[in-house]
Amino acid sequence: MTESEAREFASIWVAAWNSHELELIMSHYDVDVVLISPVVVRILDNPSGTVEGATALRNYFKRGLELYPNLQFELLDVMWGLFSIVLYYKNQKGTRTAEFMELGKNGKIVRVIANYNG
Repeated sequence: MTESEAREFASIWVAAWNSHELELIMSHYDVDVVLISPVVVRILDNPSGTVEGATALRNYFKRGLELYPNLQFELLDVMWGLFSIVLYYKNQKGTRTAEFMELGKNGKIVRVIANYNG
């Protein structure tokens, strides 16, 4: 992944979230995606913090968008590796988040590990 590819991916990903269009958001994720987040624990009451597969992820994101109708992300920084990207952003409440995303050969996100500052 090049710097320009990473920045373009980040921009499109943030725009999808800010649109609140679930299918647009989901277009970035592989069918076999795994997401690990402390927010999963809270929203889904799932102590593992893990969501597996696109169907479960769609349901989780849908629930999140319902709970946070004013959700907005502001991209603060982008870091990239060979097959991964880290997006650092803040939401409408000022919470800062870093998401490590591993990309599959098809360019879709196959693994996400989300970290928060509060």
